[in-house]
Amino acid sequence: MSDGLLVIVDAANVVGSVPDGWWRDRRGAAERLRDRLAADGVPGREGPVEIVMVVEGAARGVASVAGVRVVDAPGGGDDHMVELVAAAAGRPTLVVTADRELRRRVTELGAEVTGPRSVRR
Repeated sequence: MSDGLLVIVDAANVVGSVPDGWWRDRRGAAERLRDRLAADGVPGREGPVEIVMVVEGAARGVASVAGVRVVDAPGGGDDHMVELVAAAAGRPTLVVTADRELRRRVTELGAEVTGPRSVRR
């Protein structure tokens, strides 16, 4: 999809925002987040939305599902998300993260940012 809002989700940051035992099964936690995104989307966002969830480390290998494309970061997730934002130049882009440095980097490229609570129940 090349039209509409591109939402890039920092899976590690969103999963890590709630101390629910995610560290015991990082891949399972990423799969639960993916499924929640597929079911609920991004609340408050209208129109076409493309959701890309970036995973890294032990969460790599999570499959994409209808409505959520999962991307394994080849190195650091933050760098890969910055690359995705740069590649989407001119397209409305929202990055979901609480990471201050990542927020700074993507807003410099024109992306909007929101915190993990925007996609967590």
